[in-house]
Amino acid sequence: MEARLNFFAHPLAGKVLKHINSANKVVADSTLPHATQELVKIRASQINGCGFCTDMHTKDATAAGETQQRLNLVAAWREAKVFTDAERAALELAEQGTRTADAAGGVTDEAWANAAKHFDEDQLAALVGLIAIINAYNRVNVITQQPAGDYQPGMFG
Repeated sequence: MEARLNFFAHPLAGKVLKHINSANKVVADSTLPHATQELVKIRASQINGCGFCTDMHTKDATAAGETQQRLNLVAAWREAKVFTDAERAALELAEQGTRTADAAGGVTDEAWANAAKHFDEDQLAALVGLIAIINAYNRVNVITQQPAGDYQPGMFG
């Protein structure tokens, strides 16, 4: 499989990615737990059918010490006993924030209130930013049909 457009090497696309990457760095450096960040990125990528990001973030999570059991259960997090209440709240917010077109009301007050019980305002800002950023990356990769499977942890710096 070949990508429709080499978004990573194209000059204009590179400028777009530079700004998305800068926003991502702000979130990555926040106090939002790193494990939660990876779980959210994986779940949004699964929902969006982004093989590239699913491959990347499961490999990054594994390299950071995440267990295979938890990674295997991300798509079925509601039934899995391996996630904390805070992680569940983040995953629910990620799902609702990713599926905004599926729900006329967008993110429910209940999902927001649950997330706010587990995360402070800075962490909530980081979580909202993360959900927006991973959805942007997913869309770039899905639109350009970026092939998945070759990612190695750390290859983008």
